[in-house]
Amino acid sequence: MSISAYELTIPTLQRGFTVLAKLLDKAEAFAEEKKIKPEILVNARLAPDMLSLAGQIQRLSDTAKGAAARLTGTEAPSFPDDEVTLADLRARIAKTTDYLASVQESAFEGATERTVTLKTRGGELSSSGKDYILTFVLPNFYFHLSMAYAILRHNGVAVGKLDFLGRA
Repeated sequence: MSISAYELTIPTLQRGFTVLAKLLDKAEAFAEEKKIKPEILVNARLAPDMLSLAGQIQRLSDTAKGAAARLTGTEAPSFPDDEVTLADLRARIAKTTDYLASVQESAFEGATERTVTLKTRGGELSSSGKDYILTFVLPNFYFHLSMAYAILRHNGVAVGKLDFLGRA
C-alpha cells in the first residue's frame, strides 16, 4: 500500500481541526453551565511555562499551514496570534481549514522527496518531505492537539478519549 504526502497531511490535519472544534463546543457549553468566563479556558495552561489553550491552537494552525506550504513549495498565509476568545479561536481554525482545503492534491507531487527546511530557534533543519511529515508535522500537530485537550480536561470540561479520537 502506498500513501501520498497529501493523504498523510491534509485530511489528517483537517480531521484534527474537526476534533478541536468539537472540543471547543464542549468548552463553551461547560463555561456557560458553570457560569465562568470562557476566556478563563482560552488563557488556561497546564504549567506556568507552557502555552495557553490559545497558544496551543495557534501552534496547531501554524504547523498545519507550514506543512502545506513547505510540502508544496508555496507560501503559507500569516495569521497574527491575537486570539482572546473562543470565537477568535474558532475563526483561526476556520481560516486554517479553509487554507488547507484550497491546497490542491496535485501540488503535493514529489513532496516526499522535496527537501524541506524548517527554521528553528536552534538554526535550520533540513530533511526530506517524508521525514518532515513523519518526524515533525504529525508529532508536533498531535502534541499541541493533545495539550489543548489536556488543558480543557484539566479545567473540568467533560471530554474523554473518544472526544480526542473524534468518535464521541
